[in-house]
Amino acid sequence: MRRAVTGQTIWGFVGSLAPFVSGREELEFQAPAVLVAPCSLMAPRLQLEKAAWKWTDTVRPEDVGQEHIEAAYRVRLEPCVRGICRRNCKGNPNCLVGVGEHVWLGEIDENTFHNIDDPNSERRKKNTFVGLTNLGATCYVNTFVQVWFLNMELRRALYLYENSWSAEKAEQCIQEDKEYEPQTICEHLQYLFALLQNSNRRYIDPSSFIKALGLDTGQQQDAQEFSKLFMSLLEDTLSKQTDPIVRNIIQEQFCGQYAYVTICSQCGRESKLVSKFYELELNIQGHKQLTECIAEFLKEEKLEGDNRYFCENCQSKQNATRKIRLLNLPPTLNLQLMRFVFDRQTGHKKKLNTYIGFSEILDMDPYLEHADGTYCYELSAVLIHRGVSAYSGHYIAHVKDPQTGEWYKFNDEDIEKMEGKKLQLGIEEDLEQSKTAPRKPKCAKGIHCSRNAYMLVYRLKTVEKQDIAFEVPAFLQKLVELDNCKFEEWCVEMVDMRRESVDKGKAKHEEVKELYQRLPAGADCAYEFVPLEWLQKWLDESAPTKPIDNSKCLCSHGRLHPDKISLMKRISQQAADIFYKRYGGGPRITGFLSRLFDAHPPNVSYLSTFLANSLCKDCVVERCRVLRLKNQLNEDYKSITNMVKLPAESNEGFWIGKSSLRRWRQLATEQLDQQEEELAHGDWKVNGEAPKISEEGPDEEKKETDPDLGFNEDIICQHRGLSILESERRLISEVAWYKLKQYFPTAPEFRHSQESCSHCKVLEQEGERHEALHKMMANDQKAALPNLFQDKNRPILGSWPQETSDLFVVSQFFVEEWKKFIRRPTKCNPVMSIGNSLLLCPHGGLMIAFSNMNKEDSRLIAPIWPAEWDAIQKLFIVDHTIKISRIVVTREDGTCSVDYESDPKLCPDCREGLLCQQQRDLREYAQATIYIHKVVDRKKVMKEVAPELNVSSSDPEDEKDEPRADGESDPDFNQVNGTAKKQKLSGQGHVSTQKQGVRRSTRHRKVRGERALLVSANQTLKELKIQIMHAFSVAPFDQNLSIEGKILSDDAATLGNLGIVPESVILLKADEPMADYAAMDDVMQVCMPEEGFKGTGLLGH
Repeated sequence: MRRAVTGQTIWGFVGSLAPFVSGREELEFQAPAVLVAPCSLMAPRLQLEKAAWKWTDTVRPEDVGQEHIEAAYRVRLEPCVRGICRRNCKGNPNCLVGVGEHVWLGEIDENTFHNIDDPNSERRKKNTFVGLTNLGATCYVNTFVQVWFLNMELRRALYLYENSWSAEKAEQCIQEDKEYEPQTICEHLQYLFALLQNSNRRYIDPSSFIKALGLDTGQQQDAQEFSKLFMSLLEDTLSKQTDPIVRNIIQEQFCGQYAYVTICSQCGRESKLVSKFYELELNIQGHKQLTECIAEFLKEEKLEGDNRYFCENCQSKQNATRKIRLLNLPPTLNLQLMRFVFDRQTGHKKKLNTYIGFSEILDMDPYLEHADGTYCYELSAVLIHRGVSAYSGHYIAHVKDPQTGEWYKFNDEDIEKMEGKKLQLGIEEDLEQSKTAPRKPKCAKGIHCSRNAYMLVYRLKTVEKQDIAFEVPAFLQKLVELDNCKFEEWCVEMVDMRRESVDKGKAKHEEVKELYQRLPAGADCAYEFVPLEWLQKWLDESAPTKPIDNSKCLCSHGRLHPDKISLMKRISQQAADIFYKRYGGGPRITGFLSRLFDAHPPNVSYLSTFLANSLCKDCVVERCRVLRLKNQLNEDYKSITNMVKLPAESNEGFWIGKSSLRRWRQLATEQLDQQEEELAHGDWKVNGEAPKISEEGPDEEKKETDPDLGFNEDIICQHRGLSILESERRLISEVAWYKLKQYFPTAPEFRHSQESCSHCKVLEQEGERHEALHKMMANDQKAALPNLFQDKNRPILGSWPQETSDLFVVSQFFVEEWKKFIRRPTKCNPVMSIGNSLLLCPHGGLMIAFSNMNKEDSRLIAPIWPAEWDAIQKLFIVDHTIKISRIVVTREDGTCSVDYESDPKLCPDCREGLLCQQQRDLREYAQATIYIHKVVDRKKVMKEVAPELNVSSSDPEDEKDEPRADGESDPDFNQVNGTAKKQKLSGQGHVSTQKQGVRRSTRHRKVRGERALLVSANQTLKELKIQIMHAFSVAPFDQNLSIEGKILSDDAATLGNLGIVPESVILLKADEPMADYAAMDDVMQVCMPEEGFKGTGLLGH
């Protein structure tokens, strides 16, 4: 296809060019037609890559022209059209669709320009309550604070509390911009109530209140215990006030009386023990209604048998009855439903998910002996615990507004008003149900059922409605107003930040809309290349735009690399100028350099030079050469194969290595691939020179160690000459050699007339003489020491031979090296000396005890007969003689004893140090193999780790665990050898374990249910458990590991410290899955001591 660029087009992008070109003059360029395709027919990336270099089939490297370079860089590809092209074509540098522009084109919602929420969403709405922030696990505190806040009598009393701050001090604090610091718990609660009443915030932060109590924000505590302790602390603090309304508020609002009444069955005498209560703790197990729980709390108990009562009137133990009698009830009646109880079988707390029905109206008159009809209560709050475990979950509260009678759900920061004026608990009972949860019963009108309620608060109906619209004390109101001012300032600041972000977003929107229209570069216009990644980040508003970096896409010649074209996009120079002016960066990859126009006349050929300035001709030519060689390779292989079948002339031709001849096509392919890869990485040429292949040639050491020699390097000797081994080379014709030379231009070249290396010939003659000498030495030494070589008739130190009293010792290393020489005298160097210094310490003492020479250290020494020792001294140079002598000692009683001594004598200190070093070496290793053997146990797990979970009296105390390797019950045992005989296990579950010292194993025989793991001595047991988890799919907390009967439980200890050495076998017993996975938290908690509120302000600390 021929494309024309008119003078009018040139005028459009180069104003200075207009005077030199006529209006209708055409500038012609030739480009491969295959690269100019409409967007809808755009080929896949690989096809575009192939098409870009298709011209190399017919064009030689020296004939590469401008049209071929443009084809390689795909400059003439048609740009894609939005709406037709669905995603960006990385193979087309002119495709500017799908780079992220769709976000900016068209109208954009202003909210997308910022990630700042509307500050007004944090503002308290009219006639709503204020929430409390959950600081981690403080939701149980938040629920009680909201319940106490809506107790108007308690709130009024706290407002009357004599604070250490006055109105003047508060004013001074505001002026000096100091933080209010309450001094007591009452002052904290007082300030918290003031914020809950008059704050403009949707929720407030109770951090100072929680900190004053000393509570751990990350640990969930017993909510019922917290309520009791806090009420006790509050009562104690308020008791010091002078105002009786404040001093007695806890007693008047929450305190009632009951008596423990005991009646003697013999004389009828009644004794009472009067006690105060702040809440009634009701057992819910086995009950369905609240009234049943109250009835059980007050039921009569018989005292009989060993539990009889001592009657003071009868002066003897008598049968009696005991019950609780309610004397008077408080205006606010707290009923604690005992949902969290201690489970004796498991040894930890559990939650009862029993449904309990309770009415909105509770008549307590039937439960009092002297009722006058005034004890009728109405429900005012229900406290809920979501979750199936006693150790986790979430606390919320449903509280009735005493002013409007409307119900609200308090869930930390979120507060929801119930529809109408009725309590709605149904939605709470559908959350986080376990599989074994009971079905919710049907409830009558006015009755509510809950399996999550743990506390009910009732208010006395007969209490007269008082004016509860009291004001916050003046000094507290000023502090609240100060906080409200800070909140308003924050809102204004957030609004300004939102506005600033919106303004920046709108400016970026206009910039993108304007520049995107200028991005496409005309076919014959000035253009530049920029990275696709940078364009995408420019269109991504989530991060600031960085300067343009083109350095990663340049070749070694400083131009655009042909293989990086898929990472680049071709844009107009006008758009590029704006980009670089605003964002900076470089180096600029331009297709047109206007600054050179002053020095050269603007003709067509010169214009092509400008347009191709950023395109690297050197890289294109080199790629063309490589591709043509690859295409030519198959044809040359056939022709060379036929040529080498014909014998070469005797006086002409070239020597080639047989190995090189067999592998030349493979070597050529690898070399071309390497050149192509180097070209892809931009390092094909350095300072204009191509890297030379095997120019220096390999030395002998490289030839021996590197099997992948270059072409024809297999017939080079160590002196860089022709090898003397004629069997490893053959003669080929000149025509065949020059064909091969095209692929290996720097390969070593040896004509037929080339003489073999003279140095190698001399060395060959000397080597033959040495080999003959070595063979003679080996025969003499073998004849002198036949039994030592054949390992026959060797002395055994454990059963000393009777025919001699002296034996000699050499190192086993010498014996092994000597045998190698005897077997292969021409390949191995002769052994000239015996180095017994390996067995001696620096003081010259022996490092090996005689008692260990036939045991652990027998692999280090070789005993020698005296006759053999004489021969050894003649044949070898011995540095130290080591002799073991047997001495017969005659005692005074005439009996004889045998003793052994060594020369030199044993060095005890060095011997002990050696043993210690050996032990340390076994515990200091990296990448060693250990084995994990999984044992399936019939019993429930966790007996060793938490025996308190298994205290059932039904199990015999002497019952032993019977571990078994059961292929049917555990998938880890279903290995390839599925029909292998099952291994009988001992009581510890392992076939054979050694308990003395450090276990050593030279070879381990793997059994079923076992996996090998690579470990290091410095990794922890916890890290090993993670490896085991990946190998056996057993969670770390379900793993019980042991080695040689010792339980491995310290997760922080290293394997070396735990005594785990290479080749060790560790037993794994996996815990059985629990029926309810939520109970996993219980198991983790029971292993930790429960401290409750120890160390907090609730206990006076």
